Amino acid sequence: MDLFAHLATGFGVALTPDNFLYCLLGATFGTLVGVLPGIGPLTTIAMLLPLTFKMTPVASLIMLSGIYYGAHHAGSTTAIMLNTPGDPSSIVICLDGHPMARQGRAGPALCISAIGSFFAGSFGVLLMALFSPPLASVALRFAAPEYTSLVLVALIATVVLARGRFLLNIGMSLLGLLLGTVGTDIESGTMRFTFASPNLADGINFIIIAVGVFAFAELIANLGRGGLARTAPAPLRSLLPQRSDLMASWKPILRGTALGSALGLLPGTGPMVSSFAAYSLERQLAADRGRFGNGAIEGVAGPEAANNAAAITHFIPMLTLGIPAGAAMALMLGAMLVQGIAPGPRMISEHPDVFWGLLASMWLGNLMLLVLNLPLVGVWIKLLSLPYRILVPAILIFCCIGVYSVNNSAFDVMLAAGFGVLGYAFSVLRCQPMPLIVGFILGPVLEQNMRRALLLSRGDLGVFVTRPISLTLLVMAVCLLGWAAYSMRPGRDG
Repeated sequence: MDLFAHLATGFGVALTPDNFLYCLLGATFGTLVGVLPGIGPLTTIAMLLPLTFKMTPVASLIMLSGIYYGAHHAGSTTAIMLNTPGDPSSIVICLDGHPMARQGRAGPALCISAIGSFFAGSFGVLLMALFSPPLASVALRFAAPEYTSLVLVALIATVVLARGRFLLNIGMSLLGLLLGTVGTDIESGTMRFTFASPNLADGINFIIIAVGVFAFAELIANLGRGGLARTAPAPLRSLLPQRSDLMASWKPILRGTALGSALGLLPGTGPMVSSFAAYSLERQLAADRGRFGNGAIEGVAGPEAANNAAAITHFIPMLTLGIPAGAAMALMLGAMLVQGIAPGPRMISEHPDVFWGLLASMWLGNLMLLVLNLPLVGVWIKLLSLPYRILVPAILIFCCIGVYSVNNSAFDVMLAAGFGVLGYAFSVLRCQPMPLIVGFILGPVLEQNMRRALLLSRGDLGVFVTRPISLTLLVMAVCLLGWAAYSMRPGRDG
């Protein structure tokens, strides 16, 4: 079968010494940031993006993706041991994971968490292998009108499904679209929103916004909170779960994997929404709901599987359609564009080594995470004793060097610092940065395809509703807006 031939090609790429080393580095670094609360995969990916410019496209994606799913895999470690989630998607693990640890059952909780993560990650990789090529072949039928409508759906879905207030999300998305127009207009050569500054003639570099809004803003926020909270770790006795733990966990793992895989495909949902949805599902299906919150292992198994399944399937729309399903995928999409690779339906056929090598590395990375997370639990917990006053200067210097190295420009560093202050203001005002990042990435795509569609149709807007696929996508966008308006009615949550 072609699938096995493609997988053989992918493992051949992923098992080369350089790519295997980058996979190990990504998984290890992802585990490290996953167990250190307050840093997270978004901040880390934003920090390391400049380093990928000197790497091959497949190596850079393998490392960045390893950081992403590695952090989601490891975030539950501190949630269970310290009641402090290393990543926001692991918040729900605290509800039952830490009570288990306080009961002397931290080992079974960590082990079931690792097993669920590996199974869900492997299933997500299988879904990518099976469904990404057919989805890409369907997307090859898309022309400029269809891409315009698809980008509109992605933008609206991000606004509607993202956390936070709907109107604030709209404002953040519009701000991202406006930032994407800064620079020289490709069609006319006109300078737009540059304030006569030659430093902005080529637009705002994606690295500047990413490092500013995520890395710098996170540092400012943590300093404002007085650093990272420290609590005593729970006792760790045995890692081996009992037979009853395994029997109680396998169904939640299956349900969480299925739920997370489905939600991971939708823009604006992702691991955090998936983990909370899986926890809610397990609680609803439980015969004794009172166990939840007091150390129910199902409350660890289901959410952890959903979390990691969503983290993997998030890659499918980004790689095959060029539509990021979340902020981390937007960062990786930007990294691919910098490398000269345009994610979309032609990527699999034009860059098979990148796609299948990345896919194979994900399975290898999930296997590595089993080794990294269980035997090294004690090491990761000890790392939490590292003073935050040491972490802050190191991260800050690393970020500044990375931003400066993009264009060797001090102006870029100052601009990133400005976006850091802006990002901190967003966090104070409870504005989510994800719609801004997705809007910034997709804004130029929307503009180019809309212009192309109107040029081919001689300015006739009807081209967007006379083509069946485009019309269907626009109807989906209207339905999403209608659902958002319905949810905002007085007397309803959201």
